[in-house]
Amino acid sequence: MIHHSFKIDENKKLFIIQEEFNNTYPYLKLAFFLRSGKLESNFILARRPFNQTNKTLKECRTLVSDLHIVIAPQMTVLDLDQQFQNAYGIGVLVYRHSGKVWLETTLTDAWTLEEQNGQGEALST
Repeated sequence: MIHHSFKIDENKKLFIIQEEFNNTYPYLKLAFFLRSGKLESNFILARRPFNQTNKTLKECRTLVSDLHIVIAPQMTVLDLDQQFQNAYGIGVLVYRHSGKVWLETTLTDAWTLEEQNGQGEALST
């Protein structure tokens, strides 16, 4: 069971946030993207969760708000995405390890991060 939560700092580089996320949830990866009106024109900030970017969250944000995000094990993927969208105007994708591939969790976005990570671990052993 995962008990670790961490706060998102807008001055951290995106790849550092991705590393912290992956260290907490080793069977999950996080990718950031800017949403536009059409899905096909989304601009991927960290083009797949495996690539690193040296931009900070503050440099990439499209909204300024007083909202803060704490990533916690009981948060769903959908909640995580909505919080990033509401606080920074940035979308996130979560990928789950499944055997030898990484799958988007869009069909299971109502699962918690802990459930997603547990499923990734079960499918990777």
